[in-house]
Amino acid sequence: MNQPHENTANDTIRLTLAQAIVRWLSNQYIVINTDAGPVEKRLFGGGFGIFGHGNVPCLGEALYQFRDALPLYRGQNEQSMGFAAAAYSKYHLRQRMMFCTASAGPGTANLLTASALAHANRLPMLMLCGDTFLTRLPDPVLQQLENFDDPTTGVNDAFKPVTRYWDRICHPAQIIQSLPAAIATMLDPADCGPAFLGLPQDVQGWVYDYPNVFFDKKVHRIRRIGPDTNEIADAAALLKAAKRPMIIAGGGVQYSRAVAEVTGFAEKYQIPVVETIAGRANFESTHKLNTGPLGVTGSDSANAIAEQADVILAVGTRLQDFTTGSWTAFSKEARFISLNAARHDAAKHQSLPVVADAKLGIEALDKALGDYQTPADWTALAGSERANWDKYVAMNVAHGNRPNSYAQAIGVVNELCDPHDRVVAAAGGLPAEVTANWRTLKTGTVDVEFGFSCMGYEIAGGWGARIAQSESQPDKDTIIFTGDGSYLMLNSDLYSSVLSDKKLIVLVLDNGGFAVINKLQNNTGNESFNNLIKDCPTVPKPFAVDFEAHAASMGANAETVSNPEELGEAFKRAKASNKSSVIVMQVDAYEGWTNEGHTWWEIGTPQVSDSEKVSAAHEEWESSRSKQRRGV
Repeated sequence: MNQPHENTANDTIRLTLAQAIVRWLSNQYIVINTDAGPVEKRLFGGGFGIFGHGNVPCLGEALYQFRDALPLYRGQNEQSMGFAAAAYSKYHLRQRMMFCTASAGPGTANLLTASALAHANRLPMLMLCGDTFLTRLPDPVLQQLENFDDPTTGVNDAFKPVTRYWDRICHPAQIIQSLPAAIATMLDPADCGPAFLGLPQDVQGWVYDYPNVFFDKKVHRIRRIGPDTNEIADAAALLKAAKRPMIIAGGGVQYSRAVAEVTGFAEKYQIPVVETIAGRANFESTHKLNTGPLGVTGSDSANAIAEQADVILAVGTRLQDFTTGSWTAFSKEARFISLNAARHDAAKHQSLPVVADAKLGIEALDKALGDYQTPADWTALAGSERANWDKYVAMNVAHGNRPNSYAQAIGVVNELCDPHDRVVAAAGGLPAEVTANWRTLKTGTVDVEFGFSCMGYEIAGGWGARIAQSESQPDKDTIIFTGDGSYLMLNSDLYSSVLSDKKLIVLVLDNGGFAVINKLQNNTGNESFNNLIKDCPTVPKPFAVDFEAHAASMGANAETVSNPEELGEAFKRAKASNKSSVIVMQVDAYEGWTNEGHTWWEIGTPQVSDSEKVSAAHEEWESSRSKQRRGV
């Protein structure tokens, strides 16, 4: 085998493009601040890969040489690999990441949805994807998508809208600039997101005499942007005048490692705090200022306070419509202060912006507030509202003589899990149910993917989270809540978890189809159609999937239970096992939903219809639009 040629006289080393990329990645490190002090780790925990003709001969050869430094996890589907990479980064609070490699054509195209998920959630992952031959001599090749009018455009160009950094490497020397630029983007608190490098199949194997210094060990640190003094002064002045202040704590609070600072700030000034879905585990559920989750899938307590708040300090949130109730959750007279590292988010809806790291911004705002104190009656009202919501949740998760529900399953697991176990959920009805009913036992333990609301994230994301978790907390569990619809959409990484010995506990709550969308369909006056399996006109003989047998066929422990009591016993067995376990329970498609705590949500409904029910539902839905803020 030809070895890389090092020219000591010129201080260069001759490598293929693929070899140079992998060698460079293996020498990237990051300093992570922990409770025990700063710790230096490899920036990349490894990667996920499925090989094909677009990446196996060259990139595969290079990755083999570094298989110990950069372990490569074999995925079953490129989309799920991307989900796993996103979940790994989320677990590590965007301080560590994974790369994904896929072959040219459909392999790479499968990553598109995962890239969009990472982009929406502002999560870093690096995609190293095969591309068509730069020379074009063999064109058109297998799996090449030809563009008749522009031969420079292909499938990989579709990633441009869903990445923060995109490049096609047309010469081996380009990575001397492109790789550092990609890493700088992925580690930037404001511009964080996925990066994509298209690697033409021929260029991957081309050689270049790289300077040895390019491969020197590089230690990264994530910068903290300090706030502008004028913006802090303006924000402090507005807060000092507040009679009914409220803090919205978003996912950015965790990413900036500012949970302690935001908590201390709220406690010092006695300001009620509400959480977004991404910020769902910023506060433990028992904290006296935790007023609950906000918005469409929120709580009566948080939404009641939000309606009356006069000044709202939004920290680390992009103010998505599920958080804002499509901008009906707040008084039209309320004023917003948005503290965010990203200017784009800080300036939303006429907010008074504070463009800064959350930790530094809160510290500066604290110094500027002086002796301000929230009126005691306002803080007491928030506490009272939360106490009422806690009573509702306790009733909602209780099981007895009523149909099985998501909330009951959530309550059982919440009671039996370890406080440090990680909970993962994604699209469908479970994000709302987990957000509303889960009682956070330790901060940073909940991953509800609702930035892109992506079905299929659950098991793949759980696998990625478990890989990350096993690096620091191997004795804790990753617990996944998924419906039957999401399970059927993407389940193959259950097999990956067994192969890689990364234990998962998966609860498959089977309600016979896409029940939450059926609920929305019915709530907008429509008849049930094409959501529940039994309501599909093209299904002559509906039948239930044997999820237990399916999971067992992939090597997992599996059992089916009939009720929450049996679920609890099965969960204990899953906790005691060292192998992935799947627990299946049927839940009712119509009864048992969390019907409290919802704000209005803008949905496009038919303005005219032959159905009186649809027309009536449209009128009822539109009746709440008068509460909607118009960006002022």
